[in-house]
Amino acid sequence: MSSTEPSSQSFNQIAEFGFSLSTVIYILLVLLLLFIAAMMSGSESAFFSLKPAETDALKKENTPKSKLILELISKPKELLATLLIIHNFVNVGVVILTTFILDQLIKAEPGSELTRFLLEVVGITLLILLTGEVIPKIFATRNSLRVVNWMVYPLNFFRTTPPVSWLKSVLVKGSFFLQKLTRSTVKITTDELEQALALTKEDSDSEEDHKILEGIVRFGKTEACQIMTPRIEVEAINAESDFEEVLKFILEAGYSRIPVYKDSQDNVIGILYIKDLLNFLNKDKSFNWNEVLRKPFFIPENKKINDLLQEFRKMKMHMAVIVDEYGGASGIITLEDILEEIVGEITDEFDENDIPYVKLDDSTFSFEGRTSLNDFYKIIEDEGNAFETLKGDSETIGGFIIEQTGRILKNNEYITVSNYKLIVVSSDKKRIKTVKVLKLSNHE
Repeated sequence: MSSTEPSSQSFNQIAEFGFSLSTVIYILLVLLLLFIAAMMSGSESAFFSLKPAETDALKKENTPKSKLILELISKPKELLATLLIIHNFVNVGVVILTTFILDQLIKAEPGSELTRFLLEVVGITLLILLTGEVIPKIFATRNSLRVVNWMVYPLNFFRTTPPVSWLKSVLVKGSFFLQKLTRSTVKITTDELEQALALTKEDSDSEEDHKILEGIVRFGKTEACQIMTPRIEVEAINAESDFEEVLKFILEAGYSRIPVYKDSQDNVIGILYIKDLLNFLNKDKSFNWNEVLRKPFFIPENKKINDLLQEFRKMKMHMAVIVDEYGGASGIITLEDILEEIVGEITDEFDENDIPYVKLDDSTFSFEGRTSLNDFYKIIEDEGNAFETLKGDSETIGGFIIEQTGRILKNNEYITVSNYKLIVVSSDKKRIKTVKVLKLSNHE
């Protein structure tokens, strides 16, 4: 009896040692796989978050490493497929190995099911999520160029080595096939684009660039009447004026194209291009300058400016006359007006530098009554949804107030729209001249 006891104890010690060794090996393998998962996840964020300035710097380096980085970036589908294949295999490996470890550490006994479930489902999921996704992606996003330089050679090795290279080819070809099937059904609305811009606003390198992007998104929804120059502000020439009066008018107005009307500004009969008069400057005042007029281009008030831009390009024109439902001229719109909706104000040597509004403080503005609602929204930095819901045919802030009240308000009378108070500062029998706008706080 005594002779067999030592050998039995030794066997148990060896078995115990073997169990501990296998557990250690599994744990080391899990740590290695988690490290690889972190590298793949970080690489995904790093490669796809490189800024244009960083890619330009890589082009200037012109080294074998920089060329290889640019090659990987130029094939984003192949790169993404490689990363996803490795990442998913690694995650599966982590789950399998951790299951083996738990089998050795936790005996299958009654009452241990809940502990086992929490460790396998919640614990392993959190482990993979934190160490293999969240932490590496945060680090890689902030150090994208450094991570790219670390991972370029390992990724190039994986993408060219079977079986990853085979699986990568299958995934890429499969994605092309699915893309062809779904291409006709994928649509992105302007609302979705606006939401995407709002989400990326804090990451924008330039506020000016972001405003241009917002202008492009709104471009297709803007109507010609929203950005036109109202008829009352249009510099137009009476067709019955003599040539001497026309030349004087041109010098004072300073425009290269001027509408010409007969009887009233409602009846525009042509557009005078100043360059067409250059050959007739030596003529006397009896010269019939109406012969050089060009045919006006008439458009309805609700025409979208993206369609109008295409028509301007096709017809090689720069000006259109906007007419209302009765055929009378409402105003004019130019190619410059359309472009300003995207790139902002364009000024030249003939533009006045007078500001059409005064910002009294952060919540108080003073506007001319003829200020267009579209410009009003931009200045107060508001989408204008409340105003657009209420407004009918009015396009100016003064016209909006008259439309809401049914009359021309007297001085110090006001209306309230949403959280804005519109106070008439100056008016006469014909129109509202000046409006003060107060932005009310929520508790007012």
